[in-house]
Amino acid sequence: MSIIPATLKVADPYARTFYNVSISVGRSFEITRDFQNLEVFFSQTPDLIKYLENPLISSAEKKEILEKTLTSQVDKHTMKFLIILVERNRINLVRTIIYSFLQLVYSSSVIKLFKISSASPFTTKQLNQLTNKLKKLTNTSEIQLVMSIDTSLIGGFTIETNSKIIDLSIKNQLKNLANHLDSVLEI
Repeated sequence: MSIIPATLKVADPYARTFYNVSISVGRSFEITRDFQNLEVFFSQTPDLIKYLENPLISSAEKKEILEKTLTSQVDKHTMKFLIILVERNRINLVRTIIYSFLQLVYSSSVIKLFKISSASPFTTKQLNQLTNKLKKLTNTSEIQLVMSIDTSLIGGFTIETNSKIIDLSIKNQLKNLANHLDSVLEI
């Protein structure tokens, strides 16, 4: 999808406002997921986009098709936002608004994704402690953890985010100890 600067200028305030709403209602993760899914959905349904962009079709008909198609698929706030776009005759900007919204999310890192691998499952208490610690360390209000079990770690866990890996596993500690002993004991 190509973005026209003039269109972006009109769409951006809608994206920023809804971005702020998503944070204030505590649904930024769900709404971001909705927008990611809608981006794919709209790219795969060009006939629906043509229908929504057609000025000869009434707002009532556009609302009806959106409600029938998406109500069970998206968060209620996302649905209300789409209806507002129809009512204000801005539904033709929906793809640009989605693009702008997602750029805001990605640039501000409201939702931080962490991949956690551990030798054994975390208890609920450990998971809550880790979540709170990661929120403090990253100064992020919302995080998403993707948990996996890797018995080769022997004990401990690894944390991966973006391009950073924090390895707190026994496997890594043993490897570091072996490397240190190799360098010290060289003859």
